[in-house]
Amino acid sequence: METVRLGRTELRVTPIAYGTWQFGGEWGEVEERSAIESIRHARELGINVFDTAQGYGFGTAERLLGRALADEMDRVVIATKGGLRMDGGTLVRDSSPTWIRRGVEESLSALGVDRIDLYQVHWPDPKTPPAETAAALWDMVDEGLIGHVGVSNFDSEQFRAFSAGRQVEALQSPYHLFHRDIEGDVLPQAAEHDVGVLAYGPLAHGLLGGRFDESTTFPADDWRSGSPDFSGAPFRRNLEVVGELRRFAEERDATIGQLAVAWVLAHPAVQVAIVGSRRRAHLDETVGALDIGLSPADLAQIDRIMSGAVPLGAPAPEGA
Repeated sequence: METVRLGRTELRVTPIAYGTWQFGGEWGEVEERSAIESIRHARELGINVFDTAQGYGFGTAERLLGRALADEMDRVVIATKGGLRMDGGTLVRDSSPTWIRRGVEESLSALGVDRIDLYQVHWPDPKTPPAETAAALWDMVDEGLIGHVGVSNFDSEQFRAFSAGRQVEALQSPYHLFHRDIEGDVLPQAAEHDVGVLAYGPLAHGLLGGRFDESTTFPADDWRSGSPDFSGAPFRRNLEVVGELRRFAEERDATIGQLAVAWVLAHPAVQVAIVGSRRRAHLDETVGALDIGLSPADLAQIDRIMSGAVPLGAPAPEGA
């Protein structure tokens, strides 16, 4: 699989990254052996960038990733995130210098590495001045604990504030056909400053996988079971849109999932689409998106199909 440069960094990454959110517990029960096999299969397919977070089970996903890739850490790019913690039974955002340093140290231990390639602030923390968090992370870059600094789920104003002292190097945001908020100002800002963009949720949390219908339900321990985006009239309407997209994809000898990932990667400001799957066949299918070229006419037709869709929100940590 060919690689691209991630923004202004020296990191060479595959356009498809393997994400590990599904191993943190918010998507249902996790079977360790199966999870490790999925991670290793992603590597067999040529994927070289793996995204995780301290908050995905508070060490669970990072430890799984570390065990799965223990012999390959020097040949892959590891991106993790911090800035969340549990306060009793409540999840809170905390990007204070003290907690962010502790988070880096805990992630290093969980992953079994002595340096994290890309460390991202998982969510904006309204109680901590961005300059304080940024300074703490750049100090750890100078110490060799992390290689590059990124942010996740930041809007354009928050992005600018975090970059006031030194330009942030990577941005991770939700981006898919049903959620395009970042097209207005975040992506242009990233492109202007040569910031690497990693888009998560390209399959709209399963909606663009093409396997849902009106009878689809989710287990109680799956965050989608409580999301209004996956029930009722909006869900039914979007299933109709998905049907139109599927027919469009089939006319081009592609699956809807491949079309969805190819669409994300067609944006010139996006270098990486993060996908996560527990099934080998689904991951094999997704990689085929790299063989799909979308013309301006194709993109215009996709926009026409999406004109009748109900936009999806983005899950927040407090509600996931």
